[in-house]
Amino acid sequence: MVTADELRNKAQLHYDDVQVGQEMPPLVIGPMTPTHLFRWSAAIENWHRIHYDQNFAVYHDGLPNILAQGSWKQSILPRYLKDICLPDGWPWKVQFQHRAMIVPGDTITVWAKVTGMREAEGLGLIDMEVGMKLQSDVETCPGTATIVLPIRGGRAVPYPFVAPKGA
Repeated sequence: MVTADELRNKAQLHYDDVQVGQEMPPLVIGPMTPTHLFRWSAAIENWHRIHYDQNFAVYHDGLPNILAQGSWKQSILPRYLKDICLPDGWPWKVQFQHRAMIVPGDTITVWAKVTGMREAEGLGLIDMEVGMKLQSDVETCPGTATIVLPIRGGRAVPYPFVAPKGA
């Protein structure tokens, strides 16, 4: 797992450093524990029992175990993209589907692969396939994303980010 200090001191990935077909370094999370899932429930005040009460989840709802929240999954992919873009890029768009459950004991690998690149108004836009795979190689959240990286020697990516016209 990447540390906060490593992110603070991260060298900028530039548009010029990326190629179509390139796989970004993965983020591995886990194995998940009931405590991880309960902390997220408490933090966002999601008190649905399928996220923290194993007996209820299994014997009442017929689930395999307590489940990771969709909102947790929705926070992980943007975080991963942000970490790729730091310090001066921007995770612009992400969309994905929830296709498989995450339960305690699962280890998740968050991944991205470059599918397209283009320049717009002096900025580097990079399209990607993204997702979260379980240790069994089951894809739990397939999707797509677009990040914006500075072009070496080019203009800075604006903050807050304003999409280029026609992008």
